[in-house]
Amino acid sequence: MSGTWNLSLTPETVCYLIVKAREFDVKDVASELNPASNATDDSMISVLEDQPDDPVESELASIISDMNEDEQIDLVALCWLGRGDGNVDDWESIRADAAEAHNERTAAYLLGTPLLADYLEEAMSQFGESCQDYEKGHL
Repeated sequence: MSGTWNLSLTPETVCYLIVKAREFDVKDVASELNPASNATDDSMISVLEDQPDDPVESELASIISDMNEDEQIDLVALCWLGRGDGNVDDWESIRADAAEAHNERTAAYLLGTPLLADYLEEAMSQFGESCQDYEKGHL
């Protein structure tokens, strides 16, 4: 199985999630708890702050929640593979562990995982995939 992408998720989908996860990861702590003006008056600073109604977080959560069970399991397994819970040769075991742990909180779990984008990118590289191939007009 080493290096062969045979997952329920396409590499393009994972790359899209990586891009969105990076957007989510760059958010900073809110500087104003109750801003009195709109974002355009404040040079759009608030879009870089972590807000309770963050559209990037909502989009990521929605995408993950809308995935079928196999896709969610593959995504969690990719996260675990990328964080070093094994290597691509251990894929079946890692995926089996992810399947056993699967529940209705997959989106919240993944969004709460620091370095999610880095883990997914590392896992893709273990399968011989790169988002550079998809960034050139494919995403």
